Amino acid sequence: MATLRKLVERFLAEPPDVTFTEVQTLLGAFGYRERPTKGSHHIFVQAGHSIITVPTVGGRRVKRTYVKKINDLLGLEEWYETGKNS
Repeated sequence: MATLRKLVERFLAEPPDVTFTEVQTLLGAFGYRERPTKGSHHIFVQAGHSIITVPTVGGRRVKRTYVKKINDLLGLEEWYETGKNS
């Protein structure tokens, strides 16, 4: 749980250099699974939730714009604050 918390902190800081592996880890921890695709756009799904499409740059990096979208869709700020009070 501590590593997830650190990963969420990293996403909340919205750095320009998030790796695709970090995105996979975070979305997996929140119950999303990657749907098989071809190319640079990766699709993550979870029953009853919005589909998240994450394009990569060079197959490894994710732009800050998509990090912000993930933060909003997952409600990471609220999740982080709730866990802080526990």
